[in-house]
Parts: sequence; structure tokens; C-alpha cells
Amino acid sequence: MITRSLSILVVEDHPIIAHQIVAFLDGLKWQADHAASGALAIDLVMRETYDVVLLDLNLPDLDGLEVCRAIKERAPRNVPVLMLTARDAFEDKARGFKQGADDYLTKPFDLRELALRCEALARRGQLHLKQEMQVGPLTLLLREKRALYHDTPVALTQAGFKILLQMCKAYPHAVSRSALLHELWGADPPHSDALKSHVYALRRQLELAGALQMIVTLPQLGYRLDVHG
Repeated sequence: MITRSLSILVVEDHPIIAHQIVAFLDGLKWQADHAASGALAIDLVMRETYDVVLLDLNLPDLDGLEVCRAIKERAPRNVPVLMLTARDAFEDKARGFKQGADDYLTKPFDLRELALRCEALARRGQLHLKQEMQVGPLTLLLREKRALYHDTPVALTQAGFKILLQMCKAYPHAVSRSALLHELWGADPPHSDALKSHVYALRRQLELAGALQMIVTLPQLGYRLDVHG
């Protein structure tokens, strides 16, 4: 069951269709980013954290199948891909699934069905998460929402655990500030710099457990883990 707003990347070069999808997702209080080209889509997936990528097959620079393959091979975390296309032949769908697509929706489609499929894909991704995540000497116990550094417990707040989890998912890449803001507060982040305070507190708790300088700040980008010190 999805209990939070989702972060969706809409990869669609047709401006009217893209606007309709983004406006609909915004109405659900989901975060929706838009890429009108395959190159931009790949770049965003490398830098941001999405629950689902909505991928049109007909793009101006790259074939959608190439973009899907690149996302599946190069993204720092496994993100579900829902292909959107007017191609409804079995052979077209088969090629999409062989390149890693997780689902297929033929145009024209009902936006309500699109939302249901996004929720199903995001839920499936949550179910497939391992109950333990290891990044160097850092261990995250996902079910218990706890962390260990060389078997030493790290005292975490709820926000601290969410931040650390996103960093571990993205490792060795960075997590953007916008992705962390959305993870903590959805579509309504606070106006104050609360994220900076949470990251500072997380750094402090990691240091108390012996993990020194594990969180690296990247100006104008976000944060990443450095498990090698």
C-alpha cells in the first residue's frame, strides 16, 4: 500500500501530452519532473531518486528502448520503467520488455489507469527491497529502521534514517537536495533549511558511532556517502 506521494519522471517530447500528465500528477500531490529528450532523462535518473519513470518510445534524440536500457544498466538504483507508446504490436512490446521495461501502456490511455500502474510499480519495488542493506562498514536494517557501523548501533531519528537510506540506495553517487526534500516532506517542503539541520544531526550520530566524515556535501548538488573516509 502506497502511503506517501510518489516521485515520477515523465519522459515525453510532445508538450501537450507532457503537460497533461505532469498537471495530473501534480494534482495527486506527487512530484513530477519532465524530460523532453532521452539524454536529459538519463542524466536526471543518474542524479535524482524516482519511484517510477514514464518513458515515451518516440524521442527526438534517442530511441526509447535505448533510454530504457541505459536506465536499467547505469542508474544507481533499480527504478521501474513504464513505457508509454502508440506502438501496440506484440513485437514492439516484446522488445520493450527485453530492454528492461517493467510495464507497458498504449496511447491513448486514461490518466487514472496511469496513476494506478505507477502505484503498483512503486509497491512492487518496495516489496522487492532487501531487509538488510550493506554499504561498506555501514549496515541498514530496513524492517527495524536501524543502522549499524561496524556493528555499533547508530542512533537515528526517523528523518535521519530516511536520509541515510536514500544515500545508501544512491551510493556511490550523490543524492540531490530536491530528492531528499521530497523524501522527507513530499510536495510541501518547509521554507526553512530543515534539511541541513537533519543532515547535521545525522553526521553527528554517525561520528558518535565512529563513522567520521562519512557524509560529503557537494555544493549545488547534494550529498553522498564516503564509506572509505
